[in-house]
Amino acid sequence: MKKTPFTDTHIALGAKMHEFAGYNMPIEYSGIIDEHLTVVNAVGVFDVSHMGEFWVKGPKALEFVQKVTTNDASNLQVGKIQYTCFPNEQGGIKDDFLLYHFEPEKYLMVVNAANIEKDWEWCQKQNTMGAVIEDASAHTALLAVQGPKAKDTLQKITDTDLSSIPYYTFANGKVGGVDRVIISNTGYTGAGGFELYFYPEDGLKIWEALFEAGAEFGIKPVGLGARDTLRLEMGFCLYGNDLDETTTPLEAGLGWITKFTEGNSFIARELLEKQKAEGVTRKLCGFTLSDKGIPRHGYEIVNAGDEPIGTVTSGTISPVLKAGIGLGYVKPEYAKAGTTIYIKVRNKNLKAEVTQLPFRK
Repeated sequence: MKKTPFTDTHIALGAKMHEFAGYNMPIEYSGIIDEHLTVVNAVGVFDVSHMGEFWVKGPKALEFVQKVTTNDASNLQVGKIQYTCFPNEQGGIKDDFLLYHFEPEKYLMVVNAANIEKDWEWCQKQNTMGAVIEDASAHTALLAVQGPKAKDTLQKITDTDLSSIPYYTFANGKVGGVDRVIISNTGYTGAGGFELYFYPEDGLKIWEALFEAGAEFGIKPVGLGARDTLRLEMGFCLYGNDLDETTTPLEAGLGWITKFTEGNSFIARELLEKQKAEGVTRKLCGFTLSDKGIPRHGYEIVNAGDEPIGTVTSGTISPVLKAGIGLGYVKPEYAKAGTTIYIKVRNKNLKAEVTQLPFRK
């Protein structure tokens, strides 16, 4: 298995380790619920160095980005970040990711760890215009510092004014004595905070500085288990569960990152425009269980007459709400907030209600 700069540290801290996307990653340390609540109430640090990073440069950079992504990067100013996705030729989602605009002819794509190889091959195949593309995944490490005390923690070890970095923007600065760190006001938790990109050899120096700075706030390392429960409480999609090559952005409620603006000729645009005009046959929605139980990926969703109407894509017990919550695709007429649906759990139909996202306000 591959290692991140922090793998030995996780093991030394007694983390429960497991393979994820080819890496030996921490699933939990003090327990998923404890780590989850630490991020919601204070500050936690996630090692997400397994994520992928592709640079796109040169005079053809924007043309390439516009072809392979559904959002409109022509409006993305330098210093800002865009959530977007790669559509495949059938309009399905090859991956969802963040796009950073560094310089007039320089972008960074931060892709999902499990999709690095697939995405890289796709980008090479679609680069017919001759943009300069580079896979920098092996030379980039990433820590997510998340929670209401993340800003106070990070500000102690950087001269960069974090108040000058609004949500979905970034800056380059010095962190914990390390130069050339990308400080990004983003995260996958809904609890606020920053993501830090740096060279792997600088990782331990930044880790130590963060934990020293955050000690007064009760900082803790957090594993992938709580990362999943945190993102689900916010209704954030997880690739491989809620999104895949068979789901379109319109079905997934991502019409807001699918821009049919003039000149934005992305792959499968015509198919997605047709789907928008005709309407989708299923919609991703959130739901909260009224009955006791845990919804899981793959469970069937039925109506009051026990007729199949959809499938659960993600589910857990919410540590904040203390109830079963989940995401799933259902027929459009059942996707409205307040609608009663049922989740089949071991041949029992557990009552649930379609919920306005996010679950955690």
